[in-house]
Amino acid sequence: MTTESVKADRAGVADAELAAELVRAAGTLAAVMLADGLDTEHKTSVSDVVSAADRAAETLIVRRLRSERPQDGLIGEEGTDFPSADSSARTWYIDPVDGTYNFLAGLPFWCSAVALAAIDHSDRHVPLVGAVYHPYSNELWLAGPDQATTCNGVPVATLSDAPLSQLSIASYLHPATLPDDDTRQPLLAAIRGAATVRMLGSGSIELASVAAGRLGAWVQHDSLDWDWLPGAALVVGAGGVAEVVRHRGHRWHIAGNAQAVAEIRAALLA
Repeated sequence: MTTESVKADRAGVADAELAAELVRAAGTLAAVMLADGLDTEHKTSVSDVVSAADRAAETLIVRRLRSERPQDGLIGEEGTDFPSADSSARTWYIDPVDGTYNFLAGLPFWCSAVALAAIDHSDRHVPLVGAVYHPYSNELWLAGPDQATTCNGVPVATLSDAPLSQLSIASYLHPATLPDDDTRQPLLAAIRGAATVRMLGSGSIELASVAAGRLGAWVQHDSLDWDWLPGAALVVGAGGVAEVVRHRGHRWHIAGNAQAVAEIRAALLA
Protein backbone atom coordinates (compact mmCIF):
# COMPACT_ATOMS: atom_id res chain seq x y z
CA MET A 1 0.00 0.00 0.00
CA THR A 2 1.42 3.40 -0.99
CA THR A 3 1.79 6.41 1.31
CA GLU A 4 -0.89 8.18 -0.73
CA SER A 5 -3.38 5.33 -0.29
CA VAL A 6 -2.72 5.18 3.45
CA LYS A 7 -3.42 8.91 3.71
CA ALA A 8 -6.60 8.45 1.68
CA ASP A 9 -7.75 5.63 3.95
CA ARG A 10 -7.13 7.72 7.06
CA ALA A 11 -8.95 10.70 5.52
CA GLY A 12 -11.90 8.46 4.65
CA VAL A 13 -12.19 7.13 8.19
CA ALA A 14 -11.95 10.65 9.59
CA ASP A 15 -14.64 11.88 7.21
CA ALA A 16 -16.99 9.04 8.17
CA GLU A 17 -16.42 9.58 11.88
CA LEU A 18 -17.02 13.29 11.48
CA ALA A 19 -20.23 12.66 9.53
CA ALA A 20 -21.48 10.35 12.27
CA GLU A 21 -20.79 12.95 14.95
CA LEU A 22 -22.53 15.66 12.92
CA VAL A 23 -25.79 13.84 12.32
CA ARG A 24 -26.05 12.61 15.90
CA ALA A 25 -25.47 16.12 17.26
CA ALA A 26 -27.90 17.71 14.78
CA GLY A 27 -30.62 15.12 15.36
CA THR A 28 -30.27 15.38 19.11
CA LEU A 29 -30.48 19.18 18.98
CA ALA A 30 -33.60 19.05 16.80
CA ALA A 31 -35.29 16.57 19.12
CA VAL A 32 -34.59 18.78 22.17
CA MET A 33 -35.91 21.86 20.39
CA LEU A 34 -39.04 19.99 19.31
CA ALA A 35 -39.73 18.97 22.90
CA ASP A 36 -39.41 22.62 23.98
CA GLY A 37 -41.91 23.78 21.32
CA LEU A 38 -41.40 25.20 17.83
CA ASP A 39 -43.10 27.62 15.46
CA THR A 40 -43.75 26.45 11.90
CA GLU A 41 -43.08 28.34 8.69
CA HIS A 42 -44.16 27.34 5.19
CA LYS A 43 -41.89 27.54 2.17
CA THR A 44 -43.48 26.48 -1.13
CA SER A 45 -46.63 24.71 0.10
CA VAL A 46 -48.54 23.67 3.21
CA SER A 47 -46.49 20.46 3.34
CA ASP A 48 -43.13 22.17 2.68
CA VAL A 49 -42.37 23.37 6.17
CA VAL A 50 -39.36 24.60 8.12
CA SER A 51 -38.70 25.32 11.77
CA ALA A 52 -36.06 26.92 13.96
CA ALA A 53 -34.77 23.40 14.62
CA ASP A 54 -33.98 22.88 10.92
CA ARG A 55 -31.96 26.09 10.86
CA ALA A 56 -30.23 25.53 14.20
CA ALA A 57 -29.24 21.98 13.28
CA GLU A 58 -27.87 23.13 9.92
CA THR A 59 -25.91 25.91 11.61
CA LEU A 60 -24.40 23.38 14.02
CA ILE A 61 -23.20 21.18 11.15
CA VAL A 62 -21.94 24.08 9.04
CA ARG A 63 -19.88 25.62 11.86
CA ARG A 64 -18.17 22.31 12.54
CA LEU A 65 -17.41 21.65 8.88
CA ARG A 66 -16.16 25.18 8.26
CA SER A 67 -13.75 24.64 11.13
CA GLU A 68 -12.61 21.09 10.32
CA ARG A 69 -12.99 20.96 6.51
CA PRO A 70 -12.38 24.56 5.38
CA GLN A 71 -11.47 23.51 1.81
CA ASP A 72 -14.67 21.54 1.25
CA GLY A 73 -17.85 22.86 -0.27
CA LEU A 74 -21.05 22.93 1.78
CA ILE A 75 -24.63 22.83 0.52
CA GLY A 76 -27.57 22.68 2.91
CA GLU A 77 -31.32 22.45 2.51
CA GLU A 78 -31.84 25.59 4.55
CA GLY A 79 -29.67 27.81 2.37
CA THR A 80 -26.02 27.02 3.10
CA ASP A 81 -23.93 27.41 -0.07
CA PHE A 82 -20.14 27.54 0.19
CA PRO A 83 -18.26 26.45 -2.95
CA SER A 84 -15.36 24.02 -2.68
CA ALA A 85 -11.89 25.56 -2.64
CA ASP A 86 -10.35 22.25 -3.70
CA SER A 87 -9.94 21.03 -7.27
CA SER A 88 -11.43 17.67 -6.24
CA ALA A 89 -14.70 19.52 -5.56
CA ARG A 90 -15.40 17.67 -2.32
CA THR A 91 -18.78 18.89 -1.14
CA TRP A 92 -20.86 18.12 1.94
CA TYR A 93 -24.63 17.93 1.48
CA ILE A 94 -26.65 18.66 4.60
CA ASP A 95 -30.24 17.82 5.47
CA PRO A 96 -30.55 18.89 9.11
CA VAL A 97 -34.10 17.57 9.49
CA ASP A 98 -35.25 15.29 6.69
CA GLY A 99 -38.98 14.78 7.03
CA THR A 100 -39.82 18.12 8.67
CA TYR A 101 -43.56 17.64 8.12
CA ASN A 102 -43.37 14.38 10.08
CA PHE A 103 -41.09 16.03 12.66
CA LEU A 104 -43.57 18.81 13.40
CA ALA A 105 -46.62 16.54 13.19
CA GLY A 106 -45.31 14.15 15.83
CA LEU A 107 -44.64 11.30 13.40
CA PRO A 108 -41.44 9.32 14.02
CA PHE A 109 -40.08 9.24 10.46
CA TRP A 110 -37.56 12.07 10.44
CA CYS A 111 -33.79 12.17 10.69
CA SER A 112 -30.63 14.21 10.24
CA ALA A 113 -28.48 13.32 7.23
CA VAL A 114 -25.20 14.36 5.60
CA ALA A 115 -23.19 13.14 2.65
CA LEU A 116 -19.73 13.90 1.34
CA ALA A 117 -19.56 13.70 -2.44
CA ALA A 118 -17.06 14.39 -5.20
CA ILE A 119 -17.36 15.03 -8.93
CA ASP A 120 -16.38 12.12 -11.17
CA HIS A 121 -15.14 12.18 -14.77
CA SER A 122 -18.75 12.40 -16.00
CA ASP A 123 -19.46 15.45 -13.80
CA ARG A 124 -21.70 13.36 -11.55
CA HIS A 125 -21.87 13.71 -7.80
CA VAL A 126 -20.55 10.44 -6.38
CA PRO A 127 -21.23 9.88 -2.66
CA LEU A 128 -18.10 9.07 -0.66
CA VAL A 129 -19.61 9.15 2.83
CA GLY A 130 -23.20 8.94 4.00
CA ALA A 131 -24.58 9.29 7.52
CA VAL A 132 -28.18 9.20 8.75
CA TYR A 133 -29.30 9.50 12.37
CA HIS A 134 -32.86 8.56 13.36
CA PRO A 135 -33.42 9.95 16.86
CA TYR A 136 -36.71 8.13 17.42
CA SER A 137 -35.02 4.71 17.18
CA ASN A 138 -31.54 5.93 18.15
CA GLU A 139 -30.13 4.35 14.99
CA LEU A 140 -27.09 5.81 13.29
CA TRP A 141 -26.41 4.57 9.77
CA LEU A 142 -22.96 5.09 8.29
CA ALA A 143 -21.06 4.21 5.12
CA GLY A 144 -17.71 5.44 3.87
CA PRO A 145 -14.97 4.75 1.32
CA ASP A 146 -14.42 1.00 1.27
CA GLN A 147 -16.47 0.78 4.48
CA ALA A 148 -19.57 -1.38 4.48
CA THR A 149 -22.75 0.18 5.79
CA THR A 150 -23.29 -0.12 9.51
CA CYS A 151 -26.16 0.57 11.88
CA ASN A 152 -24.93 1.59 15.33
CA GLY A 153 -21.56 0.15 14.41
CA VAL A 154 -22.86 -3.26 13.32
CA PRO A 155 -22.50 -4.13 9.60
CA VAL A 156 -25.78 -4.70 7.80
CA ALA A 157 -26.29 -7.82 5.71
CA THR A 158 -25.20 -7.55 2.09
CA LEU A 159 -28.12 -6.96 -0.25
CA SER A 160 -28.86 -10.00 -2.41
CA ASP A 161 -30.60 -10.01 -5.77
CA ALA A 162 -34.36 -10.48 -5.53
CA PRO A 163 -37.21 -9.72 -7.95
CA LEU A 164 -39.27 -6.59 -7.42
CA SER A 165 -42.41 -8.72 -7.21
CA GLN A 166 -41.16 -10.05 -3.88
CA LEU A 167 -40.25 -6.65 -2.44
CA SER A 168 -41.75 -3.46 -1.09
CA ILE A 169 -40.92 -0.21 -2.86
CA ALA A 170 -40.82 3.28 -1.36
CA SER A 171 -41.50 6.50 -3.22
CA TYR A 172 -43.22 9.88 -3.05
CA LEU A 173 -45.52 11.82 -5.34
CA HIS A 174 -46.67 15.29 -4.32
CA PRO A 175 -50.37 16.00 -5.03
CA ALA A 176 -49.36 19.00 -7.14
CA THR A 177 -47.50 16.70 -9.56
CA LEU A 178 -50.36 14.25 -10.05
CA PRO A 179 -51.61 15.95 -13.25
CA ASP A 180 -48.12 15.70 -14.84
CA ASP A 181 -48.15 12.65 -17.11
CA ASP A 182 -44.35 12.70 -17.34
CA THR A 183 -44.03 12.01 -13.61
CA ARG A 184 -47.17 10.06 -12.80
CA GLN A 185 -47.08 7.56 -15.66
CA PRO A 186 -43.43 6.45 -15.28
CA LEU A 187 -43.82 6.23 -11.50
CA LEU A 188 -46.92 4.05 -11.77
CA ALA A 189 -45.10 1.83 -14.25
CA ALA A 190 -42.13 1.53 -11.88
CA ILE A 191 -44.11 0.64 -8.75
CA ARG A 192 -46.67 -1.59 -10.46
CA GLY A 193 -44.42 -4.64 -10.25
CA ALA A 194 -43.71 -4.39 -6.52
CA ALA A 195 -45.34 -6.44 -3.78
CA THR A 196 -46.45 -3.27 -1.94
CA VAL A 197 -45.73 0.46 -1.76
CA ARG A 198 -44.64 2.55 1.23
CA MET A 199 -44.34 6.34 1.60
CA LEU A 200 -42.67 7.30 4.89
CA GLY A 201 -42.03 10.96 4.12
CA SER A 202 -38.26 10.90 4.66
CA GLY A 203 -36.08 9.85 1.76
CA SER A 204 -33.01 9.25 3.91
CA ILE A 205 -34.89 6.97 6.31
CA GLU A 206 -36.38 5.10 3.37
CA LEU A 207 -32.96 4.64 1.75
CA ALA A 208 -31.42 3.56 5.06
CA SER A 209 -34.25 1.04 5.30
CA VAL A 210 -33.42 -0.22 1.81
CA ALA A 211 -29.78 -0.64 2.86
CA ALA A 212 -30.95 -2.65 5.87
CA GLY A 213 -33.32 -4.83 3.84
CA ARG A 214 -36.38 -3.46 5.65
CA LEU A 215 -37.63 -1.95 2.39
CA GLY A 216 -36.91 -3.57 -0.93
CA ALA A 217 -36.30 -0.66 -3.29
CA TRP A 218 -36.73 3.09 -3.76
CA VAL A 219 -37.66 5.29 -6.70
CA GLN A 220 -38.34 9.01 -6.83
CA HIS A 221 -38.16 11.72 -9.46
CA ASP A 222 -35.99 14.84 -9.23
CA SER A 223 -34.70 14.10 -5.75
CA LEU A 224 -32.54 16.87 -4.30
CA ASP A 225 -28.90 16.05 -3.55
CA TRP A 226 -29.29 16.27 0.24
CA ASP A 227 -32.27 13.89 0.03
CA TRP A 228 -30.48 11.41 -2.22
CA LEU A 229 -26.74 11.27 -1.57
CA PRO A 230 -26.67 10.28 2.14
CA GLY A 231 -28.97 7.30 1.59
CA ALA A 232 -27.43 6.40 -1.76
CA ALA A 233 -24.08 5.97 -0.01
CA LEU A 234 -25.72 3.61 2.50
CA VAL A 235 -27.32 1.46 -0.22
CA VAL A 236 -24.06 1.19 -2.18
CA GLY A 237 -22.18 0.40 1.04
CA ALA A 238 -24.62 -2.46 1.63
CA GLY A 239 -23.81 -3.98 -1.76
CA GLY A 240 -26.76 -2.44 -3.58
CA VAL A 241 -27.11 -0.10 -6.54
CA ALA A 242 -28.01 3.60 -6.53
CA GLU A 243 -28.35 5.28 -9.89
CA VAL A 244 -29.99 8.22 -11.66
CA VAL A 245 -31.81 7.80 -14.97
CA ARG A 246 -33.07 10.64 -17.15
CA HIS A 247 -36.47 10.08 -18.72
CA ARG A 248 -39.24 12.34 -20.05
CA GLY A 249 -37.59 15.49 -18.75
CA HIS A 250 -36.99 14.21 -15.21
CA ARG A 251 -34.18 12.60 -13.23
CA TRP A 252 -35.32 9.30 -11.71
CA HIS A 253 -33.41 8.14 -8.64
CA ILE A 254 -33.44 4.37 -8.12
CA ALA A 255 -31.93 2.29 -5.31
CA GLY A 256 -32.05 -1.33 -4.18
CA ASN A 257 -30.51 -4.66 -5.03
CA ALA A 258 -29.13 -4.91 -8.57
CA GLN A 259 -31.98 -7.06 -9.91
CA ALA A 260 -34.73 -4.83 -8.54
CA VAL A 261 -33.04 -1.67 -9.79
CA ALA A 262 -32.73 -3.16 -13.29
CA GLU A 263 -36.46 -4.03 -13.26
CA ILE A 264 -37.41 -0.53 -12.12
CA ARG A 265 -35.20 1.07 -14.75
CA ALA A 266 -36.72 -1.08 -17.49
CA ALA A 267 -40.26 -0.23 -16.35
CA LEU A 268 -39.51 3.50 -16.23
CA LEU A 269 -38.03 3.55 -19.72
CA ALA A 270 -40.62 1.29 -21.33
